[in-house]
Amino acid sequence: MDEFERAYAEAVASGAGEAAGDEAAVDAAASVLAAAGERWESAAGTLAGRVVRECGARGWEPRDLVRMAGRELDARHERLARAVGDGGQPFLAAFARTERLDRFSTATALVELLCLYGRLPRITPLTPGPASAPPAGGPHSKMLARIRALLAKAESTGFPEEAEALSAKAQHLMARHSIDEALVAVSGGVPGDGPGACRIGVDRPYEGAKALLLDAVAAANRCQAVWAADFGFSTVVGFATDLEAVELLYTSLLVQADHALRGGTSRSRDFRESFLIGYAGRVRERLAAATRDAQAETATPSADLLPVLAAREVDVRDATRRMFPSTTTSRLKGRDAEGWRHGEAAADRARF
Repeated sequence: MDEFERAYAEAVASGAGEAAGDEAAVDAAASVLAAAGERWESAAGTLAGRVVRECGARGWEPRDLVRMAGRELDARHERLARAVGDGGQPFLAAFARTERLDRFSTATALVELLCLYGRLPRITPLTPGPASAPPAGGPHSKMLARIRALLAKAESTGFPEEAEALSAKAQHLMARHSIDEALVAVSGGVPGDGPGACRIGVDRPYEGAKALLLDAVAAANRCQAVWAADFGFSTVVGFATDLEAVELLYTSLLVQADHALRGGTSRSRDFRESFLIGYAGRVRERLAAATRDAQAETATPSADLLPVLAAREVDVRDATRRMFPSTTTSRLKGRDAEGWRHGEAAADRARF
């Protein structure tokens, strides 16, 4: 439907600096789509599919688009982003029923979403991971399920001793599994070995402090994190097993930090930001020590193990430099000493 595509193109061009697009231009495009009758599904699906594919060519993964919809627009647009998918299936009528929207409101939400997508710039594409993923149901997936279960129980139990035991066991399994994977890979048992990358969302508020926490978790697991402040995510580069550990542990530590913040005596922004900065700094120290302990406990002689881990760190560093040849360093400054102390204390209590 050429008329709708022309109206959408005008909305994208006229709304520079506005996530959802210029209101008048968006309304005009939405009116064209809403008036299309039975053809509105095919017109919406065709345009949405093309816009999503163009975003993919500029480096955006499907889950990145969903996250950007929630970050820059709202929860309804995030749900619509999930429904859009690749544009191959009818979705507008079902979305309208679920959200209890009329045709014009539904069309407006879609145009706003596609305007956001249409103005997303080119970003560094993710490098491919290992050529052969571990088979579903194999030892790797079973180990990952066990680690997830342990962390979930650690976060939900009301008994600190039980939480600490569960989390310590999860961290132990993560470290030992990573070392085992590295030794198998270097011996030639796993084809397609090499670092890959994933994007992990860093949500508002206090994105800088949360990115610092993610960097600490990544470093302890022999990965490197590069924060994209404008888009609310960090790209983490590392080997597959380590990337999974980073995402699991980062999510768990954020949950524990949130629980600790709810019990704080101050709710000021400076307190909370300083809390998270202090929390991230102490977590970095504890994770580094835990990594050293895990390496010391392995049955493999250090003369055999250390070169393997060192080689992986070099591979990760080289891959990161290829993906991001130019990066800058940002400095965070805590402004509330009490918040900082509370953050360090919470990190001391955090269960790994």
